[in-house]
Amino acid sequence: MGDVWAVSDIHGHRDVLVAALTDAGLIDESEHWSGGDARLWLLGDYVDRGPDGIGVIRLARRLEQEAAEAGGAATALLGNHEILLLGMHRYGAMPVPSDPRYAFEPNWAGNGGVVTDLEGLDEEILDWLTTRPAIGEDADHLLLHSDTVEYLEWGGTVDEINAAVRAELRMPDLDTWWEMWRRLTTRMAFAGADGPGVARRVLDELGGSRIVHGHTICALIRGGGVSPDDEPLVYADGLALDIDGGIFVGGPCLLVRLDEEAEGR
Repeated sequence: MGDVWAVSDIHGHRDVLVAALTDAGLIDESEHWSGGDARLWLLGDYVDRGPDGIGVIRLARRLEQEAAEAGGAATALLGNHEILLLGMHRYGAMPVPSDPRYAFEPNWAGNGGVVTDLEGLDEEILDWLTTRPAIGEDADHLLLHSDTVEYLEWGGTVDEINAAVRAELRMPDLDTWWEMWRRLTTRMAFAGADGPGVARRVLDELGGSRIVHGHTICALIRGGGVSPDDEPLVYADGLALDIDGGIFVGGPCLLVRLDEEAEGR
């Protein structure tokens, strides 16, 4: 069985992702899959805050196919910024019926929305994004984008959650879309004094022995500023691993080999 890798929160920085994947031997100099039976998890937030979110999506889509053909896997999860971009595409400045103070357009503009990402949403990309899983489990790791307990509102198993999210992505209902965005923007559930207990509850419910997530920059949990030398953060008594280095504010792309992290528990 191949190595298991995870990376998160690329935010349009395609060149940074390509460099990390190349250094790890997962792609070759031509940017094609060379990882054999390795399994790569991309934990969401491919778009916004960077120059080429659509390029990141196209790369992820292609690697998904190439890895499968080689006996490996490249699985891309849904992040909150994908919900934001899709919501902007569908609803723009339309007020949320349940609370007309809110709309996708100002949130998209205020959270690093990039016009070229919006303009690059063709039918193939739209279909692909709306079929992304929200959560996964691999090699005793529970993989998700946001460090939140809100996933449990969609179900009590990985399959139930993914089915529920996919169903909501097909709903032409602005309130439903806004609630998806709200849920996935929550964070820091596993930090602080109560964090280990919350993490344990999520793991007991959904499986795995460690949560792997992005969404919240490691420095925000660790304390202090973002540095290019930042490393993945193991916290919550070892039950959580944060791999968001903060690429869009000058931090590193944290491509993590999960079996090596497990050995360091």
